[in-house]
Amino acid sequence: MDTAYPREDPRAPTPRAADGVAHTALTLGSPRPPPRDHLIWSVFSTLYLNLCCLGFLALAYSIKARDQKVAGDLEEARRLGSKAKCYNILATMWALVPPLLLLALVVTGALHLSRLARDSAAFFSTKFDDSDYD
Repeated sequence: MDTAYPREDPRAPTPRAADGVAHTALTLGSPRPPPRDHLIWSVFSTLYLNLCCLGFLALAYSIKARDQKVAGDLEEARRLGSKAKCYNILATMWALVPPLLLLALVVTGALHLSRLARDSAAFFSTKFDDSDYD
């Protein structure tokens, strides 16, 4: 059975006017854009940012979304594409946030150590007299 594209139900009744002529009504509106599957982003998430296999999950949902789009089920393709986008966002955030936090800790640690070294250098350069120990 060929299911390459959706077909209309042949048993569905066609609307007829009183004179017996069949009429078709079209609902016009702004057409919705085709669903996005985020496949390229998922491939990069899988190859470069694959923390906890989130990139692989995004890739799986992207492929499913593309399959549903080809099959004609656009709502399912939108749902799966949305899941792929969420997994891609999580994979990207989990790959970018820890190095940025580490960089912030290194910078603040270096600043703290430089201030500590400057203060301790002033302490060791202090001259004490013998009268200070009496």
